[in-house]
Amino acid sequence: MQHVDMQRIKVLKLDVSGQPLQWLSWQEAVVLYCQNKIAWDTGGEKVVIRGGINRRSGRRSSVAVSSIIAVKGRLHHAASHRAPPLSNRELFHRDQHLCLYCGQEYKPHELTRDHVVPLSQQGPDTWTNVVTACKFCNQKKGGRRPEQAGMRLLAVPFVPSHAEYLILSNRKILADQMDFLHRHVPKDRRRIC
Repeated sequence: MQHVDMQRIKVLKLDVSGQPLQWLSWQEAVVLYCQNKIAWDTGGEKVVIRGGINRRSGRRSSVAVSSIIAVKGRLHHAASHRAPPLSNRELFHRDQHLCLYCGQEYKPHELTRDHVVPLSQQGPDTWTNVVTACKFCNQKKGGRRPEQAGMRLLAVPFVPSHAEYLILSNRKILADQMDFLHRHVPKDRRRIC
């Protein structure tokens, strides 16, 4: 067992079949362990959370929390097929902080969300209609479609899978968690994550 700073690390919660569901705090994971709701756990990282001393036995309580836990109960396949919530942070991660018009890499504060089909032309605010753009390219494109502005998209926007969304939404993923999630990313996009 290795020392892991659980204040900064999240536990990956799965359904009983092994489908990734969400990130939990270590406190939420301890509650699931204490309620006997863990079907199985895995992962190379495990941390022991120590509690108080039992007055009768004189023994200190402890719970060994794995970095990946599967909970008992119903399967949650429907949740993994919904489109994840769209935010600039996850969009910029999806596009690897690259402007999808000029191809340059930028810091998050230098990037914008660009609608391929502009909102002014009834374009939706969805994963498949938005890309990361630098401020210059976004301003150059304006309220036009890329072809109207004489600009080319360098990649096709896509909806991240649930596993990709979990990767995008956590900055402190442990190696065992990344390996597990990576197996749930569509094969044609594994090079992205």
